[in-house]
Amino acid sequence: MQSILYGGDEFLTGDDIADALLAYGRALGDEERAELVEIPVRERDGTVVTAKFLIGPASQIVAKELSDSGPELEDPELVRRLQALTRGVESPSGPPLDAPEGPEYGVD
Repeated sequence: MQSILYGGDEFLTGDDIADALLAYGRALGDEERAELVEIPVRERDGTVVTAKFLIGPASQIVAKELSDSGPELEDPELVRRLQALTRGVESPSGPPLDAPEGPEYGVD
């Protein structure tokens, strides 16, 4: 488990979730973009709630590993989505280039 320090508060979440959030934040920061991201976090009483983070170039997020913090909080689908979003920011794929038209290109 990791504790995310954000905006003066501490949020407990799973290792993979925290790593994916930080990677996406770094990618967004590099591109001078910001996004709102929701992740599951564990409250002090053990309940799991959703926390919203505004991440981007001005975000100051720190994650630290915790020991003896209870069972790992996991959300594989969220991690895959954040990883895909990160790849999309780092290596955007645009629409296909328009093929030239005209008889010299075999297109009328």
